[in-house]
Amino acid sequence: MRIDKYLKVSRLIKRRTLANEACEQGRVLINGKVAKPGTEVKVGDIIEIRFGNSTTKVEVTAINEHVLKAESKDMYIIR
Repeated sequence: MRIDKYLKVSRLIKRRTLANEACEQGRVLINGKVAKPGTEVKVGDIIEIRFGNSTTKVEVTAINEHVLKAESKDMYIIR
């Protein structure tokens, strides 16, 4: 799954357009490398997202196309 879509489906970022912009601005890293919006995400990848001064680091545990809001937290573990 593309990183921009994963961020939206997992609800780490509210909208896909915002996820796309974050990737283009270099604020999203996968396994320590800057991610483009089309970069593929696999289970076990470490994603870092920089929001202003804070950084959120998560490990991908599941990849699902459609997820209910209550189940979206099962897609990652915060590191």
